[in-house]
Amino acid sequence: MKITDLEPKLMWQCFDEITKVPRPTHHLDKMKSFLVDWANRHNITVKTDEVGNIMMSKPATPGHENAPTVILQGHQDMVAEKRGDKVHDFLNDPIATIVDGEWVKADGTTLGADNGLGCAAGMAVLLDDTLVHGPIECLFTVDEEQGLIGANGLQPGFVTGSILLNLDSEEHGSLVIGCAGGKVTICRLPYSTEEAPADKTYYKVHVNHLKGGHSGMEINLGRGNANQQLCRFLGKMREKYGLLLSSIDGGGLANAIPREAWAIVGIDSGKEAEFEKEVEAFSDMIHAEFLLAEGKDFTFTASKVEAPSSVIARDTANNLVSAVFACPNGVQGMSNAVEGLVETSCNLASVKMEGDNIVITVHQRSSVDSRRDEIADRVKALFTMIGCDVRFDDTYVGWAPNPDSKILEVAEASFESLFGHKPKVEALHAGLECGLFLEKMPGLDMISFGPTLKDIHSPSEKANIPSVQEFWKFLCDILKRLV
Repeated sequence: MKITDLEPKLMWQCFDEITKVPRPTHHLDKMKSFLVDWANRHNITVKTDEVGNIMMSKPATPGHENAPTVILQGHQDMVAEKRGDKVHDFLNDPIATIVDGEWVKADGTTLGADNGLGCAAGMAVLLDDTLVHGPIECLFTVDEEQGLIGANGLQPGFVTGSILLNLDSEEHGSLVIGCAGGKVTICRLPYSTEEAPADKTYYKVHVNHLKGGHSGMEINLGRGNANQQLCRFLGKMREKYGLLLSSIDGGGLANAIPREAWAIVGIDSGKEAEFEKEVEAFSDMIHAEFLLAEGKDFTFTASKVEAPSSVIARDTANNLVSAVFACPNGVQGMSNAVEGLVETSCNLASVKMEGDNIVITVHQRSSVDSRRDEIADRVKALFTMIGCDVRFDDTYVGWAPNPDSKILEVAEASFESLFGHKPKVEALHAGLECGLFLEKMPGLDMISFGPTLKDIHSPSEKANIPSVQEFWKFLCDILKRLV
């Protein structure tokens, strides 16, 4: 079965078109062109702003011209993650979708349902002439996943609606009314190299196939961080085996929990058998520690490799390994205002060698801006001590819940009428663009909702088909109630 055979057909057909367009964050030229061409093909009014946000509009159903204008909002970009064994060029290749029972998945890559399904829902509303609604504005923002660039660059007057439905949540039955703010800390460590000693045996130590996931939505699940577990092992082996570090690479995007990390290391020759037993013992230990959070499928291995030409200067390598292992990671505090909500977290996202620097990227989130800044300052203090140049990037504000929201009242009534029970109303630890919209358009009334997605920001991402059907019914009913 193809996704174009699924219901609601119009929405899945729009999503199918989106999956054929490469759209990783910061590489959206093809997606922007597609959206403008799509609007022109369907005689839909469209405009683009300076940063690349796109707005399409549709008049009200006749007789409802005086209803409030509703903004349907999603973001154009997707997180580009793939399995280590998967050959896929995110700049040129389409996403291959698979229908598996009640789920839609991708073949070894992220699916891009975050936020392709949100965009597809807006497009389907623009196409569907059977719906009853007031004036509609569909806003497709750019580069939400890294820097919220579209929301940051939105200019007054580009959209005019007084109600915004953010279609970028991942649990059907949940109405989101608040979210955390965030900040990315980038630490650049200069390093020098020296000739690799010939009296060492060299290994590639590799942590792979952890679940990873969204660093806001899944940070509370206790999943392993590949960067930290790799450096945990290297630190333990450093003195006993005279370990030298030649190269290191781990993680990827700031908002994805790292699933994979590896390092090329040298150990004292003659100690190979003992070292390999240490690898097995460490693998057994972390499998026991993370069994409930990760399952059994992840791997921790070491395989012999040819000697590299150089190794990183010993003091620099030792400092790097210690700092990465010591870096704050995971949940740092729970909310005292909302039961069960993660207040503050830290994601040790990536360790990359770039030219003459090793770059460590850490993503902090908090629903309290001062706590977000405090944990970022702690990370800065740690990495400054080992000689890093540290800067902050991609800072964004949180979205404070509005207890007097009228659109929330409408949505709650709609959901209970359609599905026979009340929706969950909550704030998220994940970041959404809503806080930035509210800064630019004070008084905007907003909620966020969406179909059920699992394992977003990882190659295991999947969308629940029945929830997409219910999400569509819910969206259409809200629009009808607002006329």
